[in-house]
Amino acid sequence: MRYRVLIPKSVHKQINKLPSSVSVSVISKLEALQENPKPAGSLKMHGSEGWRIRLGDYRIIYDIDDRQKLVVVRRVGHRREIYR
Repeated sequence: MRYRVLIPKSVHKQINKLPSSVSVSVISKLEALQENPKPAGSLKMHGSEGWRIRLGDYRIIYDIDDRQKLVVVRRVGHRREIYR
């Protein structure tokens, strides 16, 4: 069963600020979350709720609601800024 991926307006702005090659990769990963919200390479975050996907120096932070089949993207950005 497919998950619905919710991307808030603030995350859209974060994606638009990324270099174009990175934003294409991010969008591709977000689309893939519809089929598998816990793909290979995704990790449960320590010390806070949520999951993360690594794309080189960039990260996608998101939450999964299995009951509602919903993935909510919280943040997208460079690794030196994403965890602050």
